[in-house]
Amino acid sequence: MNWNSFIRQAHRWLSIAFTLTVVANFATMAIGTPPPWIVHSPLPPLFLLLFSGLYMFALPYALRWRGARG
Repeated sequence: MNWNSFIRQAHRWLSIAFTLTVVANFATMAIGTPPPWIVHSPLPPLFLLLFSGLYMFALPYALRWRGARG
């Protein structure tokens, strides 16, 4: 497995983790006031999704730039 396919697969799994934490957040809000660790639990997957998404967004431009110089 090369680096790009690893990033794409990690991005997919992170999106599942993020969705589950958001669902858990809304479920606990329906019951009452959730503890702070539930409220902030979507943030780590969200930041990782940001970095992997920016990498995948910039990858075609970087490959095009590198191909033009080579």
